[in-house]
Amino acid sequence: MTNATTESKQVAVNDIGSADDFLAAVESTLKFFNDGDLIEGTVVKIDRDEVLLDVGYKTEGVIPSRELSIKHDVNPDEVVQVGDPVEALVLQKEDKEGRLILSKKRAQYERAWGDVEKIKENEGVVTGTVIEVVKGGLIVDIGLRGFLPASLIELRRVRDLTPYLGQEIEAKILELDKNRNNVVLSRRALLEETQSATRSSFLAELKPGQVRKGVISSIVNFGAFVDLGGVDGLVHVSELSWKHIEHASDVVEVGQEVTVEVLSVELDRERVSLSLKATQEDPWQVFARTHAIGQIAPGVVTKLVPFGAFVRVADGIEGLVHISELSDQHVELAEQVVQAGQQVFVKIIDIDLERRRISLSLKQANEGVDPEGTEFDPALYGMTTEYDENGEYKYPEGFDPETQEWKEGFEAQREKWEQEYAAAQERWEAHKKQVAASIAEAAAAPAADNASSSFSSDSNSTGALADDEALAALKAQLEGN
Repeated sequence: MTNATTESKQVAVNDIGSADDFLAAVESTLKFFNDGDLIEGTVVKIDRDEVLLDVGYKTEGVIPSRELSIKHDVNPDEVVQVGDPVEALVLQKEDKEGRLILSKKRAQYERAWGDVEKIKENEGVVTGTVIEVVKGGLIVDIGLRGFLPASLIELRRVRDLTPYLGQEIEAKILELDKNRNNVVLSRRALLEETQSATRSSFLAELKPGQVRKGVISSIVNFGAFVDLGGVDGLVHVSELSWKHIEHASDVVEVGQEVTVEVLSVELDRERVSLSLKATQEDPWQVFARTHAIGQIAPGVVTKLVPFGAFVRVADGIEGLVHISELSDQHVELAEQVVQAGQQVFVKIIDIDLERRRISLSLKQANEGVDPEGTEFDPALYGMTTEYDENGEYKYPEGFDPETQEWKEGFEAQREKWEQEYAAAQERWEAHKKQVAASIAEAAAAPAADNASSSFSSDSNSTGALADDEALAALKAQLEGN
C-alpha cells in the first residue's frame, strides 16, 4: 500500500540535475546585451510615452517616445504597431529601475550612416521625405535628419517652403560629419546635373530658323530670357518688337507665353539667341498689304523738321510730309501749318517697302474734298476693297449684287462689312471737318494780312489805332467801375 501511494505522488522525473543546473538552464534561454548593441524585438505594448519591446531578455525593452523617430514630437501609434518587428540600439542595459532602455532612432542612425557614407563616396543620390520646415530650409528623412538649405532646393531661390512638406525628394549629399551629426543636402546640384544633360541634348536639337514656344522667365535691361523647356534663350531688346521700345517690360512680362524663332545656337558657350518679332508680321508688310497709294489715312504729327513733318499713320509706321506737300500756299516752316501731336488726314503718295519709307501729302489729301459733299468712297478711307483680274469690283462674300442684298447665313460677314464701312465713313466725316477748317483758315489769312497792312499805314500817319485802343481801354475801365 505504501509503495502504491509513493508511486502516485511522483509526477516528474528530474532529468536536469541540481538547482544550480536548473538556473543555468534558464539563463541559457535569456539574451545578454551590452550598451551600443543592435538588437531585434517585437512590439508588445504601446503607451503615450514609451513602447515595450520583447527582445528575449528577462524584462521587456523600453523605447522612450523621443527615441522612436528622428521626427520630433511624434505619436508612437504613428510609428509602430503591436506585433511589428523593430531594430533598436541598447542605450542602457539597466537603468535605476532595472529596465533595458532602447532607441529605435539610434539604430536607424547607425544603419543609415553606413548607407549614406557609401552613397556619398559614390557621389550618388539619396531619397527622403520632407518632415519639417525650419529656419533657412527643410529637414529631410533619409534615415538621418538631412538639412536641405532653401538656396539649394531649386535652381532659383524659393521663398515659400511650406508646399514641400510631406513631399518625397531626391538630393545630392554635400556635407557629412558623423561626429557633429551633420548632413547637408543639395537638390539644386542634382537638378543642375540633370539639366546639364538635358540642356546638351536639347541644344543639339535646336536649329536656327526653328519656331518654339516658351515662357518669359526673367526680364533684364538688355532684353528678356525665355524658358524653352529647361533651356533659357535670350531675346535681345532689338528683337522684341518691330517698333522702337525703351525696355523689355514695355512688350512682355514674366510668366507670359510667347512664340519665338531661333536665331543662333552656340553649343560651346551654351547660348541661344531668339527673336520674338520674327514670329510676328512686319508692320510695314501689314501696312503695304492693307493700304494703297492714293488712300487717305488718319495720322498724328510726331516731329517737325526743316524739310517737313513726320506723321505716324500706324503703330510703328511713320511717313514724311515734305514741306512742299503741307499746303497750297508757300510754307517756310512746317510749324506754320501743323504742330507736333496734331491729328491730321494725309494722302499716301508713295510706299517704298524696301527702304521702309512712306511719302505723304496733307495738301493733296484736302484737294477735291467738298466739306458739304455726300459722295463717299469707303475704299479711299481704308475699307478693304478687292478687284478681279479684269479690274471688276469683287463684292464681299454673301452679298448679292443683283438684288443688292445680303444672303441668309452670312450674318457674320455682313456685320464685319458694316463695321468696316462705318469706320471708313467716320474717317471721311472727320476729314471733311479738317478740310473745312483749312478753308476757313485760308479765308481768314488775307483779312489778317489786310489788317496788318492797315495797322502799319495808320500807325505811321495819324496814330488813330493807338487812340482807339486807349479809348477802348478807358471805356472798359469805366464800365468795370
